[in-house]
Amino acid sequence: MATVSLTDYERKRLENIKRNEDLLASLNIKSKLSDLSASFKRHRVEASSYKISSDKKLESETPIVIRKSLRSQGKAPESRGLKDDFKDNPKNSKTLKSKIIPNRSPRELGPISMRDLSTCSVSDELLVNKILSVCKQSQVKEDDDDNDCVKKSRVRASIDLDSMVLAPEDIARVVPNRITSVKFFPSEDLRMVVVGDKFGDVGFWNVDSDNEDGDGIYVYHPHAAHVSSIVIQPFSLNKIITSCYDGRVRSLDIEKETFGLAYTSDYTIFSMSQRCDDVNSLYLGSHGLVSIWDERSGKLSFSGDLHELKVNTIDFNSENLNLMVTSSADKTACIWDLRKLGKSKTKPLKLIRHNRSVQSAYFSPSGSLLATTSLDDKIGVLSGVNYEDEFMINHNNQTCSWRSTFKGVWGWDDSYIFVGNLKMRVDVISTEDRRLVTTLESPHMSAIPCRFDVHPFKPGMLAGATSGGHVYVWSS
Repeated sequence: MATVSLTDYERKRLENIKRNEDLLASLNIKSKLSDLSASFKRHRVEASSYKISSDKKLESETPIVIRKSLRSQGKAPESRGLKDDFKDNPKNSKTLKSKIIPNRSPRELGPISMRDLSTCSVSDELLVNKILSVCKQSQVKEDDDDNDCVKKSRVRASIDLDSMVLAPEDIARVVPNRITSVKFFPSEDLRMVVVGDKFGDVGFWNVDSDNEDGDGIYVYHPHAAHVSSIVIQPFSLNKIITSCYDGRVRSLDIEKETFGLAYTSDYTIFSMSQRCDDVNSLYLGSHGLVSIWDERSGKLSFSGDLHELKVNTIDFNSENLNLMVTSSADKTACIWDLRKLGKSKTKPLKLIRHNRSVQSAYFSPSGSLLATTSLDDKIGVLSGVNYEDEFMINHNNQTCSWRSTFKGVWGWDDSYIFVGNLKMRVDVISTEDRRLVTTLESPHMSAIPCRFDVHPFKPGMLAGATSGGHVYVWSS
């Protein structure tokens, strides 16, 4: 057999191995490791046998207790109920329609003063006086005008998009957390924005405040969770209604300076709306369920499953107030005839389908068009006598989980739809051209605007709200 020659490296390696073995032998390491291993095994066996014997001893010494119910003992049952912090398993939300905590303290169920819920260090006297003054002016104008609620709900006018600008003084952080709802105060005599955030704060910002303490910002905490909707009627300005995921609807009475409880439910309220001709009825959207609360009777006049999943928005046609549109996470938007609700097997007049959740569906100012915004990256526009004509516009609607979703809103006529842009801009879609025609940009905008509202009496004034609690007001 041929002799295998070793390289210098291999020869050096073998020498090192032999030297290490000689060193271990001289220190008697292997013998000590063997003794240590044997000792460890013996200790483990002893501990195991001790545990078994101890368990047997405990079992033998534990007395047998026969449980008896309070009823069998002739005692009254306990009535403590569930703990105050009890919460349903979120996995069961589909079955339970997002049922929430039914136990609430009397203080939470009763009216609470604005002062007690204020989170600001400044007095809200200026805010209250300003709104009451606007209410009086509005009442005088109503006495002189006709009683057409549709005409009073919004001024319809075309605008020059190029004239819309964002001034540095028209930017403010109104609430500390992600804004989920934004609404202009519906008065031609006031530029005020009302917002709600994900932790239950409701903020007021008087954009025209001059040298006010707190820069015209007033924040309150009337809710314990996500503020889902804000409703303010143009002919009932002294009441601001807010709904919350915790199942409660609060009504802020400016004259009484209290947040009253308008409605409470055991289910999450995802959306809320009101017809302009009926200030006594609230339309509430839950997990597939749409309910109508009659404030005068203190009862639900209707409650029915119109969708399979949560109802994201509820809106009404300005020309035909019997038409209601709802959008849902079940990938549909539906137009309903209110006169047919409550009858067996209620069917929608029109069913609009998307490939993913429909975040919003709003009628245009004239009521002739309908716009839908969906997570399938489409904005749909429907027209025609029965909304039979439909076209879809591609638009990136993917916001992250820590941002509010996009909901496209109409401008002051049927020409344009305003929607957020992930590059910290505002996209403007033309219904006539059926495409994105321009984008509102500004070096002063440093966040993504997700939720929008247009001032109903000031054409060209648009409020965009962000996940950082900021509000940007564009004006022409």
